[in-house]
Amino acid sequence: MEDSLGQKWKNREFALVSVADLSSVSSSASPGIARFDSNGLQIHQQSQQIPFNVDLRTAQLFRLGSVQSVCMVEGSDADQKISYSRGVTIQFRNEEESAAFHSVVQKWKKEANVQGGNLPNGTLITSKSKFDEKIEPSSAKMYFHYYGQLLHQQNMLQDYVRTGTYYAAVIENRADFLGRIVVDVGAGSGILLVQNMFIAVEASEMAEYARKLIAGNPTLAQRITVIKGKVEDVELPEKADILISEPMGTLLVNERMLESYVIARDRFLTPTGKMFPGVGRIHMAPFTDEYLFIEIANKALFWQQQNYYGVDLTPLHGTAFQGYFSQPVVDAFDPRLLIAPPMFHVIDFTKIKEEELYEIDIPLRFIASVGARVHGLACWFDVLFNGSTVQRWLTTAPGSPTTHWYQLRCVLSQPIYVMAGQEITGRLHLIAHNAQSYTIYLTLSAKMWGPGAEQGGILQTSSCKLDLKEPYYRMSQPQAYALAQDQQPQPLIQTQGIPAGIAMRLIP
Repeated sequence: MEDSLGQKWKNREFALVSVADLSSVSSSASPGIARFDSNGLQIHQQSQQIPFNVDLRTAQLFRLGSVQSVCMVEGSDADQKISYSRGVTIQFRNEEESAAFHSVVQKWKKEANVQGGNLPNGTLITSKSKFDEKIEPSSAKMYFHYYGQLLHQQNMLQDYVRTGTYYAAVIENRADFLGRIVVDVGAGSGILLVQNMFIAVEASEMAEYARKLIAGNPTLAQRITVIKGKVEDVELPEKADILISEPMGTLLVNERMLESYVIARDRFLTPTGKMFPGVGRIHMAPFTDEYLFIEIANKALFWQQQNYYGVDLTPLHGTAFQGYFSQPVVDAFDPRLLIAPPMFHVIDFTKIKEEELYEIDIPLRFIASVGARVHGLACWFDVLFNGSTVQRWLTTAPGSPTTHWYQLRCVLSQPIYVMAGQEITGRLHLIAHNAQSYTIYLTLSAKMWGPGAEQGGILQTSSCKLDLKEPYYRMSQPQAYALAQDQQPQPLIQTQGIPAGIAMRLIP
């Protein structure tokens, strides 16, 4: 059952607004379907009986816009026994379905592009590394350049909640580390390498700094080996008993390093090995914040000028307004802004498959604790170090000591109104893209409340699309807000939904 559920993406269908064959001047565009099955991808056009068969190992897919793409394919006609090259333009119903389609194609390419595989035309190819297949070169270059600088390493090292929790998790669980082979995935400066025989894997230039730091500490030099390279590419001398890593980004998944952590697990960890951390949770709750909403909306006022050096800027106001609301807000906020108890989504690093991180779909349901205007969804995360002796949580929750991750809020350009006791439903849909981040699709709806509510129905709905790669860093201190009389503080750290056998110790 688990395998079949994990492979649902192989049988996805996407309705197409139009399909047009570029190789035929007489062909006109008509609706169709893009269907993935066990053999790959078929693009069906209503006006044509024969589908376009797409070999995902050789096909090239290009985006022409937010909902339109072109697919250059190697096709075949079984009746006439001929082969040909063909270009097909496809248009989706909306941006979300377009992004989901490209995500499925990426998953198929990952499985189909086997290293050294023979293609149907007899040519021999060698696949890129998994990392290079998924990530555009410019993004990877900037990513490794950023983490190869000491000033950015210092920013993380001075996050005492982060560094102190990692240190405590290792020291308090000596029994897990003594005499074991430990691999640090994305070791950075190597400061977490404090116990036993360590192998540090680091792809950026920070590997050289780690070697220099270790050479300057003779007790470490005898126990630590630094290997420069990506975990997707390097070979290790032996299997690991422990994997330790700090793969978390904003909203837990930003930068897509969790995928590298999972790949390292599959490549290097022994069957009985441990992962530090082993579980992550994304917490979510609706919030109200009139100050933040007005601040973002006012940014677009610049574009309402009708005579800016003789130019009328108003034609761009609507686009600018939506652009500002497409940025997730990263800051520390007062937890009293939350208007409902939070829920969470569990990601078990010890079990999840890499491709399951390409698309994360979270249904939302809350019960409002207070009547308010809902301005969006607030998110934070925590991770669990499930040691044999002590179990520690590292949390980024609002109201807890602030970390360099802060918290994240998705702000709606059209807020919705709710009463105390009213149900709020929705969906948080994350789709990975090749700039090492995710496109966020958020929908929140207020369900009918009061007499007759059992008949169901939606009163208000608001949606937004955001790019996790391009946040608005709002580093001001949390505003002081008065607590409404009917609003009680909600516990932000919850223990339900964790795999059986995991006990917990919460960090104050």
